[in-house]
Amino acid sequence: MTSTRTALVTGAASGIGRESARLLAEAGLRVILLDRSEQVREAAAELAAAGAKAEAVVADLSDLGALDRVGDHVLALCDGIDILVNNAGVHPKVDGRIAQFEAIALADWEFVFRVNTTAPFLLCQKMLPAMKRKGWGRIVNIASRAGRTYSPRAGTHYSASKAAVIGMTRKIAGDYAPFGITANCIAPGQIETPLARTSAPEVLAEAAKKIPAGRLGTVGEIASAVLYLASDGASFVNGTVVDINGGETMA
Repeated sequence: MTSTRTALVTGAASGIGRESARLLAEAGLRVILLDRSEQVREAAAELAAAGAKAEAVVADLSDLGALDRVGDHVLALCDGIDILVNNAGVHPKVDGRIAQFEAIALADWEFVFRVNTTAPFLLCQKMLPAMKRKGWGRIVNIASRAGRTYSPRAGTHYSASKAAVIGMTRKIAGDYAPFGITANCIAPGQIETPLARTSAPEVLAEAAKKIPAGRLGTVGEIASAVLYLASDGASFVNGTVVDINGGETMA
């Protein structure tokens, strides 16, 4: 990868986002880490201390009114984003378990879609013009196994929001391929992340039993796929969904 390229990673304070930012930085890219948590500053500082070009942006993606300003701020830091990794996501639980369909409040439904689907949509809209101008771009959207198939461990709002991300990604992939831009999804299964740890321990233990690999996945295994899809070597990979779930779902 060329060191002149810049990647924006959302949800980069921890988990998949933080590890993805680290691998991209190690590959020589300038990385902008975005998260609602102030811990994203620590993550960026850690990368900078290791010699990487890294900046932090603190923003709440559920605040759609602020997203346009956030996009302008990010674009002011560089000459356009080359790689956009939409990783930030939410999955509200009730006492560590999913909310049953009939119990999902409209406010929760709208909140999940705001963060998981609408925020990536708006960021893609904001970043695509510069990619078109340069004739090169990579969009990597983190979806979910729950957006691909039935998952008893996922709430309906979460599953629906991730399925929508997959549909959006395919449309972007087809429309923007002539401009040298690819758009792909990664659909993780059960991964050891801060979000996953909001589930009850017994739920996670039971989940691991159903995975042929016999364990949960790691953030590094997802981040490695992000790095590949963001690379020049993935220029003919477009509109696909990469399933990373230890064999729990095979298509």
